[in-house]
Amino acid sequence: AAFSAALSQTPSISSISSEGREDLQGNRLETQIWITPDVQKTDVDFSEILNAIQEIAKDVNIFFDELEGVNSPSKDDDSLLHHGNLTSTSDDASRLEVVGEEVPDKNKTNGLYFRDGKCRIDYILVYRKSNPQTEKREVFERNIRAEGIQMEKESSLTNSDIIFVKLHAPWEVLGKYAELMNVRMPFRRKIYYLHRRYKFMNRIEKQISRFRGWLPRKPMKLDKETLPDLEENDCYTAPFSQQRIHHFIIHNKDTFFNNATRSRIVHHILQRVKYEEGKNKIGLNRLLSNGSYEAAFPLHEGSYRSKNSIRTHGAENHRHLLYECWASWGVWYKYQPLDLVRRYFGEKIGLYFAWLGWYTGMLFPAAFIGLFVFLYGVTTLNHCQVSKEVCQATDIIMCPICDKYCPFMRLSDSCVYAKVTHLFDNGATVFFAVFMAVWATVFLEFWKRRRAVIAYDWDLIDWEEEEEEIRPQFEAKYSKKERMNPISGKPEPYQAFADKCSRLIVSASGIFFMICVVIAAVFGIVIYRVVTVSTFAAFKWALIRNNSQVATTGTAVCINFCIIMLLNVLYEKVALFLTNLEQPRTESEWENSFTLKMFLFQFVNLNSSTFYIAFFLGRFTGHPGAYLRLINRWRLEECHPSGCLIDLCMQMGIIMVLKQTWNNFMELGYPLIQNWWTRRKLRQEYGTQRKTSFPQWEKDYNLQPMNAYGLFDEYLEMILQFGFTTIFVAAFPLAPLLALLNNIIEIRLDAYKFVTQWRRPLASRAKDIGIWYGILEGIGILSVITNAFVIAVTSDFIPRLVYAYKYGPCAGQGEAGQKCMVGYVNASLSVFLVSDFENRSEPASNGSEFSGSPLKYCRYRDYRDPPHSPVPYGYTLQFWHVLAARLAFIIVFEHLVFCIKHLISYLIPDLPKDLRDRMRREKYLIQEMMYEAELERLQKERKERKKNGKSYHNEWP
Repeated sequence: AAFSAALSQTPSISSISSEGREDLQGNRLETQIWITPDVQKTDVDFSEILNAIQEIAKDVNIFFDELEGVNSPSKDDDSLLHHGNLTSTSDDASRLEVVGEEVPDKNKTNGLYFRDGKCRIDYILVYRKSNPQTEKREVFERNIRAEGIQMEKESSLTNSDIIFVKLHAPWEVLGKYAELMNVRMPFRRKIYYLHRRYKFMNRIEKQISRFRGWLPRKPMKLDKETLPDLEENDCYTAPFSQQRIHHFIIHNKDTFFNNATRSRIVHHILQRVKYEEGKNKIGLNRLLSNGSYEAAFPLHEGSYRSKNSIRTHGAENHRHLLYECWASWGVWYKYQPLDLVRRYFGEKIGLYFAWLGWYTGMLFPAAFIGLFVFLYGVTTLNHCQVSKEVCQATDIIMCPICDKYCPFMRLSDSCVYAKVTHLFDNGATVFFAVFMAVWATVFLEFWKRRRAVIAYDWDLIDWEEEEEEIRPQFEAKYSKKERMNPISGKPEPYQAFADKCSRLIVSASGIFFMICVVIAAVFGIVIYRVVTVSTFAAFKWALIRNNSQVATTGTAVCINFCIIMLLNVLYEKVALFLTNLEQPRTESEWENSFTLKMFLFQFVNLNSSTFYIAFFLGRFTGHPGAYLRLINRWRLEECHPSGCLIDLCMQMGIIMVLKQTWNNFMELGYPLIQNWWTRRKLRQEYGTQRKTSFPQWEKDYNLQPMNAYGLFDEYLEMILQFGFTTIFVAAFPLAPLLALLNNIIEIRLDAYKFVTQWRRPLASRAKDIGIWYGILEGIGILSVITNAFVIAVTSDFIPRLVYAYKYGPCAGQGEAGQKCMVGYVNASLSVFLVSDFENRSEPASNGSEFSGSPLKYCRYRDYRDPPHSPVPYGYTLQFWHVLAARLAFIIVFEHLVFCIKHLISYLIPDLPKDLRDRMRREKYLIQEMMYEAELERLQKERKERKKNGKSYHNEWP
């Protein structure tokens, strides 16, 4: 059979290379030496091929290390890990002999195989005998057997009521469904070499590497001797076809499909099996939801710990290897083994960790610049004219910040807060805001390139949405209405447009209502702040009384955090209900819809108070004698005499630290406690010796199941952190540093959780991070706007700039140094006549403790005329100059940054040039393969006709 029919179904053939990322860094081209996998069926002389390889090596003077493993046998999940040296394997015969003779005896006791030690367990179902859904399970299991799945049952060693159903898919079933699911498998090996035109550049690189020889030798890279070479990494792949099975590289049918692929195929079958009569009585998910089965999961590949060292004896299995090289805290500084993560957990989880690692790496420059801005504020603190004037202003008396109980205070009492404000609000803040806006764009653009390389390496280039299955719930709901699929030409369930619109309208109404709930919660926090500041001002403890505003902000942030966490539980249930109400067609549509709702809910929930503090706190309070009040009762809260930025910094710092700490505890601490408690009960009931004798399915069942929403919580946590890192970064330059430190821990926490604390999740495919990328782009755009407003409105950068150029000692000279800020504090404060206070806001103290006599005047932050002017307390000309400068800055800043962002997006291509060349090369190779496959077919026909004495066309070879 020719390859042309198979290849015609795929426009391109993707390849995967463990060194692909390094290949794409240099200008390397590839060539492909034709090696037919089945030697007995071809006339290829391998000695000639090896001679050709040697000639190529001599010609170009460079040969990749991968050449040493080109002719190595196929590597399966277990054979790579048996004999200590993970990169060296014996020949096919010896390896198959080991698999055929030694492994079954071991398999009978390791809990990964059936009782015969030959059939590997691909999936586990768990139920209780006492459960009344017996008939449904029997029908379901009978239909499973009808599909060809083999089955065994075992009682639990700890609870006789629990039954484990072991499922194994034989070769025939795997081949059938692999073809239906378009599973891509390796069929041709490849060899890389450098083109001669890059020989000169390679010599230059070699000289540079010698010059850097005194540096550590790539300390962050994992040892290649530790990681196994994966079969797919050196092969072209194509959709599996039983009719053309001889074209694929198959050394052992039992291990041709890796464990993750086998489990995915079995899960696909279970999702399509009926358990009762009726179109909507199908699928494992429904049986799990109605309690017929308690759990369903694929098995881990054994223990993640070993008595022997991995360096001397090698890894016992891929789980052990992942623990030692990825989930261990000792390798926190090393790169992640993404190819192995992808093989064990699937492309979807692999892409998450690839994105998380890329995001963490990109945080290094942002954290460094943010730390530089903070240190710049520290070094210039003693030279800051504004903080000096605040600290020396012992004769300036400020008006009370609340009604009755708040006393008059000296401006110098705000000295500490003025210095802290300068640490975050200094001359480098604007530069950092522009840098972070550009950084966000560069991060997203280079992630596109990185994702393209990963998609190429992991064989995801041709994986499109049309290959995705329809959700069983959608099929059951709309099975009576069908229409022809324009792509496949097959009938499929159809949702009417009117039905879809009505469901979307109801869902949008629910989203709007929940956002209103968030706003109501923020309104409650505002009332709390207004009421509490007066209470703290009258507190008996001097420490709280003298710092009433800071105490109010701190407690309000903590209460706000508690409300955020409580509302998150409610939002999750509402988002789940609304998403199911919409009836999305596919799993990706369901995930996108649920993700968008949860992000909107949690983003508004997390940032609403921050937006209030940044843009509304102290902006609409009125002035002494004419305060604006909430419901004509509560006086709105004012900013601290040193400004509102300190409140915003406290809000961001406390929320960021508390939320990340809580998330890390819930992700790892809670499962650790639950698993420890389970092990403790087992030790008390069965003794310490019984633990080691538990089979793998029993151990995995006692682990925690993965979150029902998959990676949603992991992504959401990082996306919200990204928002905190970019949206208000002008007010808190240390946010990228905190995010970086958290992410370094987060990667290993998540890895440890996936490897040791959770059941093995089902391996699933994904081409990218989905809707999260669009959300990241939206956050990047929003961050430009918010940072422009933070600099212009929240900070004092614009008022100081206007004073320096227009009203200060250097007015008209074009200078804006510290000497030009002399008198700024006095110019930014207005004068109020104490006798003009309203009765309900008149302070209890008359201020006689400052000068021995009642105060006549006090000061407040604003640009207003004095009380004896023609228009008392009217806005001054300086106020309008500052307002115009703020508006002009916002417009100029936004347009400038957006132009820079679009320019960067235009200049950085989505696909690296080398990757584009590789893809073109593969298209050329496809044509060559098609021609050679057709030639092979015609030659066989010619031999057959010649043997049978039949005539054939003389022009054919």
